[in-house]
Amino acid sequence: MPPSQTVKIGAESRRQENPFIKNALIVISLLFTLLMLVMPLLVVVTQAFGAGWANFARAVTDTFTVKALQLTLLTTVIAVAANTLFGLTAAWCLTRYRYRGQSLLITMIDLPFAVSPIIAGLIFILTYGRLGWTHSFLEAHNLKIVFAAPGIVMATIFVTIPFVAREIIPVLTARGTDEEQAAVLMGAGFFRTFFYVTLPHIRWALVYSVILCTARAMGEFGAVSVVSGHLRGKTNTLPLHIEILYNEHHYREAFAVSAILVITSIVILTARSVVERIAKKEVNQSVR
Repeated sequence: MPPSQTVKIGAESRRQENPFIKNALIVISLLFTLLMLVMPLLVVVTQAFGAGWANFARAVTDTFTVKALQLTLLTTVIAVAANTLFGLTAAWCLTRYRYRGQSLLITMIDLPFAVSPIIAGLIFILTYGRLGWTHSFLEAHNLKIVFAAPGIVMATIFVTIPFVAREIIPVLTARGTDEEQAAVLMGAGFFRTFFYVTLPHIRWALVYSVILCTARAMGEFGAVSVVSGHLRGKTNTLPLHIEILYNEHHYREAFAVSAILVITSIVILTARSVVERIAKKEVNQSVR
């Protein structure tokens, strides 16, 4: 299609736009965002600092808060690392090989999206708890999973399984296998092909998926709440610690600790926006 004709069609489509519908949709979107996202976040921040900086500092440096933060960070690092490795492996298996059971693997990857986090926590209780079929083995070897850090890590891994795989699969599918086959024909092994041919094409999707996985892992509440046992200073992550503070009517402290997660979320979202912008810029440059 000639450029002049394309410009003409674009101009006609703009003239056909209904300004009322356009403005109404914009207003609805902004109003919904204001009511459901911006205002609640502002309430958390204002309440956190409402009693002054000294009260905020005392709440976030409390011993139980520090221990909850440490457990949250440890759990997030392990869960993100495990899901990054699994996501890359699963994406490669689903896009580079053909075998029986592929549809089942895709279904299992998507399962955490369909299962309630509470149910996910209950699954681990029934598997590794006192009523689970593994209890006798775990007790004989003095291993504790439920109501301990390992259970929290496993529950977090479960709810964050889809994020990396689901971001990488479409990118690998779109790229195809031509470049990888050419590298193999030239004598490159599997790892050399992956790191020098495949990884450069999926690196921004990988970074983006890791960011999303991190955000989900840090904020997980339901599954962790079931398997943690709410042992203060031992198995409480930040979301669970906030719940305890709120239930004990320590509202200022609860909002102060909540501000940590809010600030972290803003940093993560900013990082995601930067990654999206860089990736889009690279795509535009490659198209040119």
